[in-house]
Amino acid sequence: MFRLRPSIVNRYKSIACKSTTAPMTSELQELGPQAAAIPFAHAKLGPFFQDKPQLHNQFTEDTTLRSYLRRHIPSQHLPAIESDLERFGGRVATDVYDLHLQCDKELPQLEQFDAWGRRVDRLITSSAWKAMHDISAEEGLVAIAYEREYGEWSRLYQMAKMYLYCPSAGLYSCPLAMTDGAAKIIETVKDQHPWLMERAYGRLTTRSPSEFWTSGQWMTERKGGSDVARGTETLAVPNDDGSYSLHGYKWFSSATDADITFTLARCVDQSGKTVQGTQGLSLFYLELRDDKGVLNSIQPQRLKNKLGTRQVPTAELLLDGTRAAKVSEEGRGVASIAGMLTLTRIHNAMSAAGYMRRIVNLARDYSTRRNAFGNHIKNYPLHVQTLARLEVEARAATLLTLEVSRLLGWDDVGIATDAETQLLRLLTPLAKLYTGKQAMSVASEGLESFGGQGYIEDTGLPGILRDAQVLSIWEGTTNILSLDVLRAITKSGGSALKVYHENIQTRLATARVNEALKSAVERVNEASGNTISFAGKHSDLLELAARDFAYSLSRTFMGALLVEHAAAEGATDMDVYAAQRWCEADLSPVTTALKAGAYTGRAVDANFRLVFDGYPHPSRL
Repeated sequence: MFRLRPSIVNRYKSIACKSTTAPMTSELQELGPQAAAIPFAHAKLGPFFQDKPQLHNQFTEDTTLRSYLRRHIPSQHLPAIESDLERFGGRVATDVYDLHLQCDKELPQLEQFDAWGRRVDRLITSSAWKAMHDISAEEGLVAIAYEREYGEWSRLYQMAKMYLYCPSAGLYSCPLAMTDGAAKIIETVKDQHPWLMERAYGRLTTRSPSEFWTSGQWMTERKGGSDVARGTETLAVPNDDGSYSLHGYKWFSSATDADITFTLARCVDQSGKTVQGTQGLSLFYLELRDDKGVLNSIQPQRLKNKLGTRQVPTAELLLDGTRAAKVSEEGRGVASIAGMLTLTRIHNAMSAAGYMRRIVNLARDYSTRRNAFGNHIKNYPLHVQTLARLEVEARAATLLTLEVSRLLGWDDVGIATDAETQLLRLLTPLAKLYTGKQAMSVASEGLESFGGQGYIEDTGLPGILRDAQVLSIWEGTTNILSLDVLRAITKSGGSALKVYHENIQTRLATARVNEALKSAVERVNEASGNTISFAGKHSDLLELAARDFAYSLSRTFMGALLVEHAAAEGATDMDVYAAQRWCEADLSPVTTALKAGAYTGRAVDANFRLVFDGYPHPSRL
């Protein structure tokens, strides 16, 4: 390190204290070569620059993902799958990540009119966004699940690859989720509509970039999101050739550059009437453009100005005679699109887990580079404690989403038992709602670990938080999905809860022999019993307690997964430690809230009065 002689320091101070009207440069020139020793002389930036966090291979660094796959995937399939994931884990940290950053800077634009007033409705996307389309096809990010080269393990393989891709996807993971869902719908209706297999299925599941199609999913209209029964106003008028003309306004249409979409509409009968409610909704398939690129009587009104996910072109669309084909039985639209919703919700959860892993990995790497108060921040126990808590959250989310994907793979090929099907139905909304909340919390805390740089857009870090916010909103908000959990239980006559509890007991049985996990096993067992007991004893409170109840089911199941993972052959002491830390938290908040009186009539009344305290019209209807 250089040291300034006292004479130079005093001379430098005298210059700094002179009037601002004095020619500073001439004074410095008097110092001659000595000025080179002054860090900020002649507008120098100084000798210190912060090191940015580095991405490494996202597969080889993820011990939870790797050990889960080794536990489950048969030995005859594992080498090929691991080899591809390791290669791709390096790619998402390099060229794909660079495209992701480019997508975030070059946002989509809508050109509605040319210079002469002619309507053109041209959607302009970046070259990076188009490159993501080709990469998605080449890497088989949809195709893997439908090629079924690895049988029931194909879905888990595909989702593991999506998990690596999502945080580097520039949000291209959004159209891929809907494309996956569209392929699933076509599989379910192929007997009634074989032409869809020939026309669209092959294009949705191909690895050829020039042939690859993506799909949208248009459910939301101006009256609101999840309430499709009352909110869907789009009308379907039958044509003589058996097709329909759609007339309506789609309020949110993500991935507006997609090739096809599935949408809901109400059929108009010969007298011009429609059936209201869910019973009046049918599912329709349509292609957005013809072979020349002309829109199918669709007028984009504007692109949505969103908090995050700006890379995805989301538009308001006017359908004015859009030609479509009805692919569900009349009035069975919601039931027919359910398979698509299952997939998009699982993709949503996988994105959440991927974002958590990304921010934790970046924060970990940064802790080895950032020096503060004379030491690298990795050497401060308080900071490492914070990162360790985020690591536990990321591991729990990863195990949950992988387990749901494994169950989906069984269901794909028709070998899932009735119990596994019920568990998948219950876990899908749980995984989506809980990981969506986790992702926001982990992303926010993760950004804080970068200090001020975590708030600077140029670093690419704030985008993680902005984009993660949508994960609790897309495909059903937390409260909506909490009520969906209750529907899953009610429709099964309560057997879904029985299956859930028995599944946890099976997992705990393998861990009870591990002395280090004794306390964690006991806490998961107690939480499971308490949560199930609440549903039985307080069924009248379930709607009010739905959110806490869903959180309890989620946390308890994640605890069981962590414990099982820590007890498996080849598990490490860090697997055990992660399970212990997770199970120290409150696994059954619904029980805690019940004891605190949160579900009494008095609490309901107090909540209302508190929220509307000072509001002009606070009376309840």
